[in-house]
Amino acid sequence: MKMHRSITDPAALEALRRELMAEGQAAGASVSVCCGTGCRASGALEVVEAFKQGLAARELPVKVNTRMTGCHGFCEQGPLVVLEPGNIFYCRVQAADVEEIISRTIVEGQPVERLLYLDSASGRRILREENVPFYRGQERLLLAHNGRIEPASLADYLAVGGYAALAKALTEMTPEQVIAEIKVSGLRGRGGGGFPTALKWEICRRAEGTTKYVVCNADEGDPGCFQDRSLLEGNPHSVLEGMLIGAYAVGAEAGYVYVRHEYPLAIAHLSGAINEAREYGLLGRGILGTGFNFELKISRGGGAFVCGEETALISSIEGITGEPNPRPRPPYPAVQGLWGCPTVINNVKTWATVPPIINKGGQWFAATGTAGSKGTMIFSLTGKVNNTGLVEVPMGITLREIVFNLGGGIRGGKKIKAVQTGGPAGGCIPEALLDLPLDYEQLTEAGSMMGSGGLIVMDETTCMVDLARYFLSFTQDESCGKCTPCREGGAQLLHLLEKITKGQGAEEDLELIAALSAAMQDSSLCALGKLAPNPVLTTLRFFRDEYLAHIVEKRCPAGVCRSLIRYVIDSSACTGCGRCRRACPAGAVQGTKKEPHLIDQEKCTRCGACLEACRFAAVLVN
Repeated sequence: MKMHRSITDPAALEALRRELMAEGQAAGASVSVCCGTGCRASGALEVVEAFKQGLAARELPVKVNTRMTGCHGFCEQGPLVVLEPGNIFYCRVQAADVEEIISRTIVEGQPVERLLYLDSASGRRILREENVPFYRGQERLLLAHNGRIEPASLADYLAVGGYAALAKALTEMTPEQVIAEIKVSGLRGRGGGGFPTALKWEICRRAEGTTKYVVCNADEGDPGCFQDRSLLEGNPHSVLEGMLIGAYAVGAEAGYVYVRHEYPLAIAHLSGAINEAREYGLLGRGILGTGFNFELKISRGGGAFVCGEETALISSIEGITGEPNPRPRPPYPAVQGLWGCPTVINNVKTWATVPPIINKGGQWFAATGTAGSKGTMIFSLTGKVNNTGLVEVPMGITLREIVFNLGGGIRGGKKIKAVQTGGPAGGCIPEALLDLPLDYEQLTEAGSMMGSGGLIVMDETTCMVDLARYFLSFTQDESCGKCTPCREGGAQLLHLLEKITKGQGAEEDLELIAALSAAMQDSSLCALGKLAPNPVLTTLRFFRDEYLAHIVEKRCPAGVCRSLIRYVIDSSACTGCGRCRRACPAGAVQGTKKEPHLIDQEKCTRCGACLEACRFAAVLVN
């Protein structure tokens, strides 16, 4: 339908919503294609075009709408297609499959069996999305509409209840009542620190100054994390609505979304949502006929990981180098932030959680989760797990439930070794602690943290010493270098780890690693330096035997560290096929056809090509 040019008050908003809902119910049938970044990379746009052309070429009894949605979450199985009515779920769909879907499902009402999800546990095909184990165990609050609406469409967002929370806050609640409701909910920041959201808002509201700001931190830099990107790509209006409510609560009339330049699709959808909200009167002056004014701009980050830290983010928005402010705090940004004014900075997920809390109440939200960690959390599940993607689960769920119930277990039937939580500055949780409830305090006690929601699953082929070295090298590369503990301590810590992975370490190095880590945690000026030792300390705590194997036995148990491994050929298993010899780039494999081969250790570069090439398990890691 053609929307009104302006939404002038809550009554006009509700009238428009009713019209949109009625129109949606009348439409009847739809095809929703996941067009998030992951599915686009696998051909989703070609699938959309094939549906549009295929449906246009047929005379159907009902109109079928083709909808380009945001990320559905099950990235492992993309591109994903959901057909209504029936919530029929097809996975790994390509443009060549579309004609069969139209003929069999839309016209004849029969499923295309080969495109249905195959449950490895039961061996059966699953028809409906809600019955797929990956989705069945989730509790979707923020991702509820990602697969059902066009991302930047204000009409779609209104039809699913969008901006009702804003209308309620502006017309039925005072700013203090909004903050009180957030306090009842127990909402904590979803960006890493877990600071109570209501307390931050309250500090900002009480801070002196007439000019105040709200900022959305969308500088998602953790390797393997894509929750914030997927929310901005799939439902940007939910973030805008949360920011509008927060701005009203703290007394701000301007805000920024600080988003990574590497997120072009998120920026495009967010820009479209901002423009449409402004066009229809939901941004600007006198919003919904009240005295509330608010404007929002996008600030693009240049890709520096450290700009996820609040003071560095503020510097970047202000147009100067994105580096942490080299002084201890307080004052915190809520008192003295952007251009010296009180500023509330919250994560994408935090802002998107605000509207449902205002709509349904703080008590409703607080009923989910644990005593200190309320609501749901979105995790990006990656690594050596069968089902990768985004999962939204209640706080307090265990890592074991996520990995084995939602993630479908470990690839190749291997054993799980650990789960890295909290990104590169998080910690490694061993298999023995997988039944630990996921909440802020318990993860901290285990030496890790919630972070922004990254979960990287590792199996028995992962070397924990090398993993710690990798994550520390990442944080060192991303360090601004302004404070000595992070700059020098981190460099020395990395040097020690590199020595150990090369077989040059000594047992006393482990004591030095612990001392350096403690110094960094105590003295670094920002969270990057304070948290960087976490992967090192947790691997040293839970996998000390691997460190000792590298140091004492000069051996890498996982067969990862090149300096400490030797590839040998089992003569009893070798058939002399020659595949390993042909694959070796250094000419280290020697032998004649149909005779057992040998590896010349002087020539071997330990690249592993022979191991990958062998079909008879004759190449061994010694």
